[in-house]
Amino acid sequence: MLLDRIQSTYGVSSSTVLAIWGLESHYGEFTGAYPVFQALATLAFEPRRAEFFRGELFKALAIVSRGYIDAKTMTGSWAGAMGQPQFMPSSYLDHAVDFDEDGLRDIWHSEADTLASIASYLKASGWEAGQTWGREVTISEAARARIADIPLRDAGCSAKRQMTERRPLPVWRDSGVRLKSGAPLPESDMPASLVEVGGHSFLTYPNYDAILAYNCAHLYALSVGMLADRLQ
Repeated sequence: MLLDRIQSTYGVSSSTVLAIWGLESHYGEFTGAYPVFQALATLAFEPRRAEFFRGELFKALAIVSRGYIDAKTMTGSWAGAMGQPQFMPSSYLDHAVDFDEDGLRDIWHSEADTLASIASYLKASGWEAGQTWGREVTISEAARARIADIPLRDAGCSAKRQMTERRPLPVWRDSGVRLKSGAPLPESDMPASLVEVGGHSFLTYPNYDAILAYNCAHLYALSVGMLADRLQ
C-alpha cells in the first residue's frame, strides 16, 4: 500500500501526511490555477518581500531547467505555492521526490509524489518516527502557578515564540498538569512545550515543531495534529 511504503521510507505517520494533504488542497482538489512564473514575477516587484519572491522565481526556473516538471504544469496559489502540497519552489527543490519513479517530481498530478514529498519535508524538519505531536491538557489554577516560571522561547517564528521552552513530561505532571480527561500525564520523559490557543491548552512534542516548519501557525499545526488523530 502506498501510504505504508511512504511511512516505512520516511518514518512519518500516514495520518499526519494525509492531514496536511487535506488542509493544503482538500486532498488534491484545489491546487491553485495561477501560473507560478507570473505570480512570482508580480510579487517580486512588491517592495515588502521582493527579495524573497525574486529568489523563489529563480528557483522556479531551476525546476524547469533541471527537467523535474514542465513550465505549463507549474500552477499554484497567488503567492506561488504549488500543487497538492502547496510547496514554494525552494521547498520543491529541497523536498519534492519522484516516488512513483516516472522521471518527474509531479506534485500536481501524482498522489505518490505528493504524499511522499510531504513526508520528505517533515522528516527533514525533524520528525521523529513513532512519536506523536502532542495532546490537549487541563491546567488548574494551582498548576498554573507552579509552571508560571517556565519561560517562553526566545527564538524562531512568532508561533514558536508563543510556546514555552521544553520541559520533560515529569515536570508538567508533578506541577499538576493533567490530560483533558483529568487523568495523569503518561509516564514518559518526552520533552514538551505548552501551547495555549483559544482558551485551550496543549502539551506539544518535538514533532509539533516539524509541523510548524511546514506552516508556522498554531491554528494550522493544531488542526493537522487533531485531524491526524482522527484519521488514525
